[in-house]
Amino acid sequence: MSRGGFSSLASFYKSVLAQAETTTCSDQDNTDLFGKVLTDKMVCLPKTIGSTSAGATWLTVARMGIAPKAMLFSKRIDSLAAAGLALAEVWEGRRIPTIGQLGDGFLEHVRDGQRVEIGDDGSVVVG
Repeated sequence: MSRGGFSSLASFYKSVLAQAETTTCSDQDNTDLFGKVLTDKMVCLPKTIGSTSAGATWLTVARMGIAPKAMLFSKRIDSLAAAGLALAEVWEGRRIPTIGQLGDGFLEHVRDGQRVEIGDDGSVVVG
């Protein structure tokens, strides 16, 4: 869980360059996630920080099999990151469930290590 924005490139670049088997967040500007393993985790945060490389970065981590389990945002996800997540499913067959606009209260209820489930209808249950 993070209260800061998520830069796809900054978060994944070291793991991608090293061709690592898991992703360890390398974004020093996101002190909540820096140094934490993101692979197979439900990552909860306010928003993405867009860049032109976001789509390609998401496609790459999906292709490598080192992506988070899901991405849950209290605000809207930027279109470049959303495009990369969609392409990961279409081109690589690797779905990374992504839900945006969960509201500001969402991050007030989520804590690290807490169980988070995504329903078939897109509902998010924090328990």
